[in-house]
Amino acid sequence: MSEKFDQIKAREEQLLCRSYSRYPIAIHSGNMSHLTDVDGKEYVDLLAGIAVAAVGHCNPEICAVLAEQSHKLWHVSNLFYQEEQLELASLLLQTTHHDKVFFCNSGAEANEACIKLARRYMQEVRHADRYEIITLSNCFHGRTLATLAATGRENLSRGFGPLPAGFKQVPCQDLAALKASITEHTAAVMLEVVQGEAGVIPLDHAYLKGVEALCREQGILLICDEVQAGFCRTGTFWAFQQHDLKPDIMSTAKALANGLAMGCMLATNEVAKGFEPGSHATTFGGGALVSKVASKTIEIMLRDNLAARAAEVGTRLKARLDTIQKAYPKLIKEVRGQGLMLGIEFYKDGPKVWEELLQRGFICSLSHNANLRLLPALNIPESDLEAFCTTLEAICAQHN
Repeated sequence: MSEKFDQIKAREEQLLCRSYSRYPIAIHSGNMSHLTDVDGKEYVDLLAGIAVAAVGHCNPEICAVLAEQSHKLWHVSNLFYQEEQLELASLLLQTTHHDKVFFCNSGAEANEACIKLARRYMQEVRHADRYEIITLSNCFHGRTLATLAATGRENLSRGFGPLPAGFKQVPCQDLAALKASITEHTAAVMLEVVQGEAGVIPLDHAYLKGVEALCREQGILLICDEVQAGFCRTGTFWAFQQHDLKPDIMSTAKALANGLAMGCMLATNEVAKGFEPGSHATTFGGGALVSKVASKTIEIMLRDNLAARAAEVGTRLKARLDTIQKAYPKLIKEVRGQGLMLGIEFYKDGPKVWEELLQRGFICSLSHNANLRLLPALNIPESDLEAFCTTLEAICAQHN
């Protein structure tokens, strides 16, 4: 590490709460799928800010819209009508079967809105004493108290108890267990079609269709968490569309404004009846600046057909990674995922492989000390992906 990096690290330890395990890099600038650190070293970014910079860092088109809007209007709160919100809502609703949007600031807030709407719809519209939210093992829905309760991971919630009541978790991919857990107090089932933080685990089609059918049969709501898997990443605009699901409520965030903090919840007209003026709100949600940037982000995704590109490029990338896995079956357990949301699970040496990739200029995520997670920009050049595969293959040869 350089002296400049050491100075930055020491300064952070003085100034910031120590709630993050940082990668040993201080980023100075970004350009589409590349990042440069404070010492001038360039990296291929296969993480994209955790699926956030979906159309690239400092995308020139996004920068132009941001600059223009910054001279017009930033924020006035949700006490006012704002055309920028309506433009964005219209674009979002063109991509899905939902009818109404609620804007917020993050994925956790979007999931909080889903939970609150599901409960309020059941209690105030359906007049049913239904409040319980059922989630699946290995899920991740956020770090607020309620979304921690929904996530149900002791390692994340330790020291923050007591967590809010009204949440229940069942084994993933076990339809019988889900059915047995439903009671007269159940309001909704909440799931990720592709479990991202768990190491990129796509749920089975038959299971997902079974969950949807069970929700309809039992008169409860289906909530899809598309915070990470949404916005073209898995090869369709929304991951649930690959399975012809029709969730009543959906959350999303990450890629929505390509790096500006923004999230949203979408709902059908029927379920949206659960909210009325004063029932739920946020000061910053859907401000003019972030809404304008988000609209441009979605326009680029639709114009450039980035869902189809993610499917095509992701299929080729996964095939290449499968070849590497077959060459090193004692090192790599499995390659899984959809589109440009892929996970590489290692039997051993996962942290060492991740560290060596970083040293050689490739940034990806490491989860559970075993899973490399790839979430690159949707418009990343295939040459960057091939360079990554070639480097990974060389590193695997050393560790085999």
